Amino acid sequence: MEVLDSVVVGAGQAGLSASYHLGRLGLRHVVLDADAAPGGAWQHRWDSLSMRDVHGVAALPDSAPPDTDDGRANVAVPSYFAAYEREHDLPVVRPVQVDRVDDEDGLLVVTAGERRWTTRTLVNATGTWSHPFVPYYPGAETFSGLQVHTAGYPGAEAFGGRRTVVVGGGASAVQLLGEIALVTDTLWVTRRPPVWRTDDFTPEVGRAVVALVEERVRRGLPPASVVSVTGLALRKQERAAEALGAYERRPVFASVEPDGVRWDDGTFERAEAIVWATGFRPAVAHLAPLRLRSPRGGIQLDGTTAVADPRVQLVGYGPSASTIGANRAGRAAARGVRDWLDRDRSAVTA
Repeated sequence: MEVLDSVVVGAGQAGLSASYHLGRLGLRHVVLDADAAPGGAWQHRWDSLSMRDVHGVAALPDSAPPDTDDGRANVAVPSYFAAYEREHDLPVVRPVQVDRVDDEDGLLVVTAGERRWTTRTLVNATGTWSHPFVPYYPGAETFSGLQVHTAGYPGAEAFGGRRTVVVGGGASAVQLLGEIALVTDTLWVTRRPPVWRTDDFTPEVGRAVVALVEERVRRGLPPASVVSVTGLALRKQERAAEALGAYERRPVFASVEPDGVRWDDGTFERAEAIVWATGFRPAVAHLAPLRLRSPRGGIQLDGTTAVADPRVQLVGYGPSASTIGANRAGRAAARGVRDWLDRDRSAVTA
């Protein structure tokens, strides 16, 4: 039975960064990716999302960043990831959908269908895209119109002529409203009033944001979204939607009916489509056998190391759920793997 030094689950930015640094440290590992092609979550983003919209993507280690022109993000970033995998000969195996990770006699066993990998450590880089969150409202199942989550957004043209309710207070809701409001009547609803940024997002502000999210996972709380800390900002391409009143927010409705939504006070709004821009949750169900969650509901981390089981590193989780944070986390996770292996070998020798 081959026992690897580490298994990386996920081949997005964080997973590729971790693999690069594991290789630099001479650690035997594989990267298991659920997708059939390179690109991580980026390959599944909607066609109208451009590189300009995402303000570019941070460079992977020992690499130049992808072109930041106005090309499609779901083409440019996957192409960049694919070239990076080839250039650095990263040991990616795909498609592999990991079902569970178990502890067997002090080793971690990663199971995907009939396949198994045995490893001393694990780097989890599964992100959130595969785990969209849609809150339940009474009557949602009776709605006769189109319902989609951000993860399945088909493009603004699908909503032409359909009065559309966009639910959610994050950056995705703002971006989608900027498109949909130009082709049909829209209504924006959020649980809390949106907080708009009035200052520039400087590097200092970015570091402060990361520190706040980091503090949550250090305490074992579920990670908060970055936008909940940074606030929202309208870009130039969203000003036309603003002029149409698209960003005049209403509080969230109480229930859904076949042809619209209703508030507690009886107010009713007709709707033929609902877009749930309600975010994602960390895709960590396969880690459940390891019992990593703290009593506070999140996975407590010390840097990228799971406090409940230091054999496990989490990247793309909490403060590293961004392209810049993912790169730093990949390096930290590889070092965490090395440090654990060194301690483990020392204990065995003793």
